[in-house]
Amino acid sequence: MSEQKSQPPQDRPWESGWAPDTTRAPGTRRLWLAGALALATITACVTAVTVMDQESGEQEKNRAAEPTTLSSSAPGGLISFATPSEGGAEKAGADRPHPSPTPAGSAPTATPSPKPEKKAPKPPKTSPSPTKSQKPPASHGISIRSVNFSDRYWRVRDGYVRLDQIGSGPEQREDATFRRVAGLSDSSCYSFTTADGRYLRHRSFVLVADRNDGSSLFRQDATFCPRVWSRSGTLTLESVNYPGRFLRHRNFQLRLDPFENSHQYYSDASFQIVSGLD
Repeated sequence: MSEQKSQPPQDRPWESGWAPDTTRAPGTRRLWLAGALALATITACVTAVTVMDQESGEQEKNRAAEPTTLSSSAPGGLISFATPSEGGAEKAGADRPHPSPTPAGSAPTATPSPKPEKKAPKPPKTSPSPTKSQKPPASHGISIRSVNFSDRYWRVRDGYVRLDQIGSGPEQREDATFRRVAGLSDSSCYSFTTADGRYLRHRSFVLVADRNDGSSLFRQDATFCPRVWSRSGTLTLESVNYPGRFLRHRNFQLRLDPFENSHQYYSDASFQIVSGLD
């Protein structure tokens, strides 16, 4: 009973001199805790959003770096493949042999595809006829001199045309002298005859002296068209029935070889027509 009387009633504290603490608003500690929790939540949300933005930006960069399928207007250096139509797909594979089916237990063998033929390079642009200064006199025989071996001339020896050094003997000089006539197969081109009436013609791509048998093949083999290369101004002779093959010397043997874009080929296939040595 005494303890209950000594404690003032809560609804009238001024009667016993006791008063509640008014220096702090009620619930201040809880407000501070709630504010700190809200601030932490906002900070975590902002951090998460920032991280997600960075990750999405990196993903976009990676996607941009990856190759994509290009249309037909894509720039050079990248390959795009158009989807073939049904009719086009059937036509494209019509001329290819179909491989025979292989047993299920054995590994399939690859069918080797035929290798494409290597295309010979195109010869340089040439003029249709040699320059006037290179035409020999019509009333005299001619001799044909090499450009890169200026002391050697065409000469018939043992039936073959070789590039030889010509001595002072009349027989050698006669073998190195020819007559230029209108081409047997094409009058705008050249044919060459020897002193004994034989023609220079290629046989198995080697230049030889042979009798005219009157055949169409002989006329074509014995006809050569003059070409003047602008870079050197010298004469080259192209075959009529094998366009792209020119007379050149190799190991001092005259033969027909495919054109090559090389300094050695230009030198070996360049000649000068001069007055006859006989």
